[in-house]
Amino acid sequence: MNSMHYIGFDIHKKVISFCEKLMDGTIVEEGVICATRHSLNHWVGERTTSWIGAMEATLFTGWIYDHLLPYAEELKVAHPEMLKAITASKKKNDAADAAKIADLLRCNLLPECYMHPEEHRELRRILRYRNFLVREAVKMKTKTASLLMEVGAEYNKAKLHGANYFQELLGNLDYVPESVLSLLQMTRSNMECFQKMQKSLLGALQRDPQISGRVELLMGIRGVGEVTALTWVLEIGEVSRFNRIGQAVSYCGLCSAQKESAGKQYRGPISKKRNKHLQTVLIEAAKLAPRWNPQLAEVHERELARGNRNRATLAVARKLVAYMMAVDKNQREFVPKETLAEAA
Repeated sequence: MNSMHYIGFDIHKKVISFCEKLMDGTIVEEGVICATRHSLNHWVGERTTSWIGAMEATLFTGWIYDHLLPYAEELKVAHPEMLKAITASKKKNDAADAAKIADLLRCNLLPECYMHPEEHRELRRILRYRNFLVREAVKMKTKTASLLMEVGAEYNKAKLHGANYFQELLGNLDYVPESVLSLLQMTRSNMECFQKMQKSLLGALQRDPQISGRVELLMGIRGVGEVTALTWVLEIGEVSRFNRIGQAVSYCGLCSAQKESAGKQYRGPISKKRNKHLQTVLIEAAKLAPRWNPQLAEVHERELARGNRNRATLAVARKLVAYMMAVDKNQREFVPKETLAEAA
């Protein structure tokens, strides 16, 4: 007899519903826990048998996973979009959701997703916050231009965000209301503040000993910059979990959705089931990388000759994934094929 208990958790901001079952589906205990560390410690202290737990990936999953992991025989996280047994149910509430997660767990049907180590999640949080600061800085730049356009001020678009030109421009705007001048100065100050903070965070991430080696090797690929390398390392996590390049390409959202039935195959648009952070960075990198990397430039020209610029960019992004995966897995510097041929 399997004496292991299987526990499903339905996690929310303030409460956690749980359902504890035996291997045969018999319910041992059901209930609700306050989503606090003190309540979880009290709940864990009442467990008298070994247990395996599972929970859905949400905004609140990380700290709960870290807190319960030392007490469980095994703790799994389920992909929310793959939990069709919950979304398709006629009856849906917290207790029923927890019970279904426990059933999927004990039947070994849980759509498990990868959970990054806690240290990597800390660094990834910093990187994503840096990306947030970059977006806010761009908004400030856009707002500066819109304020000038609102009052009919003439300005040089290419030089607008340069420090010297901006100060000179403010001194010449004698026909602009005082309120607009104050808003322009405030917007400029915010933009500079955001830029300084994001550069500081980026520098700290680059120097972190946990990932600095991997990042340095990846930056050895021509066309891969610090942001692309950092995003790859912190979003991919353990690259060994991908057996094939196609799996990594799919995870990065660089391939189309596939539907096949009765011998007929249909390819849809780019799939929405992807890591959006990696997808954004890789596509942006693919637009610039051919300028510095002859191999990527060749891929881009070959695809561009077929008449679709977007497909050419995606082809370059997929090739970048192949390069980075090879370097990251083998932990060796990137060597182009031409260099290998010359050495031979």
